[in-house]
Amino acid sequence: MGIVARIGLVLLGIFIALGYRAYEQLSVTPRLPNNIEFFEYWGPEGGDPYGGSLEIVPFNVSYPPEVIERLRKQLHDAPSLTAPLEETTFQYGFNSERLKEIVHYWRTDYLDRWDERQAYLNRFTHFKTKIQGLDIHFIRDRLESVRNPKRIVPLLLLHGWPGSVREFYDIIPMLSNRTSDKEYVFDVIVPSLPGYGWSEGSSKPGLSTSKVAVIMKNLMARLGYRSFYIQGGDWGAIIGNLMAILFEKDILGVHLNMCMGSGSPLTMAKMVLSSLAPSYFIEKQHIDFYHPTWPKIVELILEGGYLHLQATKPDTIGTALQNNPVGLAAYILEKFSTWTNPANRNLQDGGLEQHYSLDALLDNVMIYYLTDSITTSQRLYAESFSADELGKAYENIPTNVPAACAKFRHELFQYPDWILKEHFTNLMQSNHYNDGGHFAAMQLPEVLYKDIVQFVNRLYVR
Repeated sequence: MGIVARIGLVLLGIFIALGYRAYEQLSVTPRLPNNIEFFEYWGPEGGDPYGGSLEIVPFNVSYPPEVIERLRKQLHDAPSLTAPLEETTFQYGFNSERLKEIVHYWRTDYLDRWDERQAYLNRFTHFKTKIQGLDIHFIRDRLESVRNPKRIVPLLLLHGWPGSVREFYDIIPMLSNRTSDKEYVFDVIVPSLPGYGWSEGSSKPGLSTSKVAVIMKNLMARLGYRSFYIQGGDWGAIIGNLMAILFEKDILGVHLNMCMGSGSPLTMAKMVLSSLAPSYFIEKQHIDFYHPTWPKIVELILEGGYLHLQATKPDTIGTALQNNPVGLAAYILEKFSTWTNPANRNLQDGGLEQHYSLDALLDNVMIYYLTDSITTSQRLYAESFSADELGKAYENIPTNVPAACAKFRHELFQYPDWILKEHFTNLMQSNHYNDGGHFAAMQLPEVLYKDIVQFVNRLYVR
């Protein structure tokens, strides 16, 4: 062998060694904490994390007439809104002409029927219980007539921002009732995340998604369940994923409609590789869910301003929105427009009533308004994007919990299965839907219901 060939082999060996070393560094898996703190206290100063009541008490959504009349007056006395630019719809944010129409409906028709809407919010049984110093609100719906415990499947439904438990109102009875497509009924537990709706917000910094995952685990333990299924979207998907990581042995299955891959450099490199030759990695009929990549990144930038603001200055924007019902409605409903389908930006009415009723949308806004929870809800961004929380890199830890991903066409971002399987090593189901967006439970409850049942049917054992 000549000298040139020998040098070439040496250089090739060095290149391979360096490449392997780089691969190892890119694929370093973080470690789970040795001890998860189940009694970390988040309540007001002076409370005892070990001394809280274990009692579960009924809760009723009930507001006196003066609260509703005050809101009506605020809507009547709202400042004049700046007219939209000529020939624009929702490209600059929520169209003020459309907002005037919604505010008028809210002030008159909707609030005139507030007793009806309040009764609707109370259609399911609500409870509160104290966990780690916080009052945690949840809905629970189950058939008391089902006696065989093997036919009762516990299911934790987790919402996100700017949603609430109201997102699940159409799907809850489908899950909890007897139906021909399943041999069981779900015991459906739907909590308000801490700081959202009727769940108390933290008094201390640090209540991030991984900490909320512990609170949710403690809630299910309080209800008598060590093992259970999880379904979630938005923050609910992230918290559900973290529960599958932190409590792998206890989670029966995790069903998400916003599946996220790990945030490792290796994952990012694979995304780039996938974009260069998608047909090698993705089934042809699904390529357009993921590629071309650049327009999807542009879309995230267009829609991502809120995230940076809430991850850095949640209290500032919270001050602008709290006790400001018109601003609150515009801020929240804009997301239900463009996150359902970005093409809605080009519609004069934002496309809202193509997918939702105004009553449903205003129910959700009312929950934020009546509970003054917009600021505390937004703090979850600051806590979850803190250097301390990001440094834990939990999402880079694989989980073997049985997983399912429901992929709706207009979700904000999608990961191909070949990348998701790095993290969800037991990805059992991945369905693509040509309709639907970020708020699937509220927009397409029947579709999401069938996807959940299909997944649980794979795992259910009598």
